[in-house]
Amino acid sequence: MTKMLDKAIEAVRALPQETQDELAHFLLELANQPPTPLSLEEAAAIAEAEAEIAKGERVPAETMQAFWRSHGV
Repeated sequence: MTKMLDKAIEAVRALPQETQDELAHFLLELANQPPTPLSLEEAAAIAEAEAEIAKGERVPAETMQAFWRSHGV
């Protein structure tokens, strides 16, 4: 296991059990299927979200949930 993955798992352990289960499901989905290429619109949305986070703003949970649902997760 890489140090980065070990650090991520340690951080997840501090989260509520329901959140841990959601993240575990997501990680298993990623590990068991090839990644789906992003569309130009999705890449732009991610870039916008990253810029908002850099400014201290947060992307609404509903927006991220819709994004992941569109990728079958």
